Amino acid sequence: MLGISLAAPIGPINAAQIDKGIKNGFLHSWFIGLGSIVADMAYMMVVYMGFVNFIDAPIIKTFLYAFGCFVLIWTGIESLITAGRVYLNENKNDTSLLKTFITGFLMSLSNPLTILFWLGIYGSILANTASKYNNEQLMIYSGAILLGLVLWDITMATIASTFRRVLTSRALKGISYISGLTLVGFGIYFGYKALSTLFF
Repeated sequence: MLGISLAAPIGPINAAQIDKGIKNGFLHSWFIGLGSIVADMAYMMVVYMGFVNFIDAPIIKTFLYAFGCFVLIWTGIESLITAGRVYLNENKNDTSLLKTFITGFLMSLSNPLTILFWLGIYGSILANTASKYNNEQLMIYSGAILLGLVLWDITMATIASTFRRVLTSRALKGISYISGLTLVGFGIYFGYKALSTLFF
């Protein structure tokens, strides 16, 4: 449930999954989520190994916000440019699965909401669990969180690719434009957070 609750709120990853699912189908949508999950696993390891203070340093937070701003605005603009070609390229995927995976990984790695979750909620759970259970139990708990993430990833990829089959071309283009604007909006927000962390 915790893994699903992390993945479920509409954010950059969900917007990108919807966009990729509409344009390129299930696999591309799924690979955005897989990239995100690998980034989540990296943060789990950071928290587990006790490097929380390193990530929490203002200069590191500023860098992550700024990097997130760049990745999200770039991805959002790319999405807006290609939104008009949703159905024209129905049988031709210009984007490789590797590029899609890397996009999902970078978006999640630089997402402050992801960082806050892993440092705050997961860190607290880890501290609480470590005081009561052994390392095997910690791995089981962490695995259950990852399972929730994977289930949500598959659900989003299925929904997005189903949209592609059942909605009209005009509706798909509209959803694609909204997804692109959402990504740009999150990027601008992260840019603001980077500036406010740096100067205020």
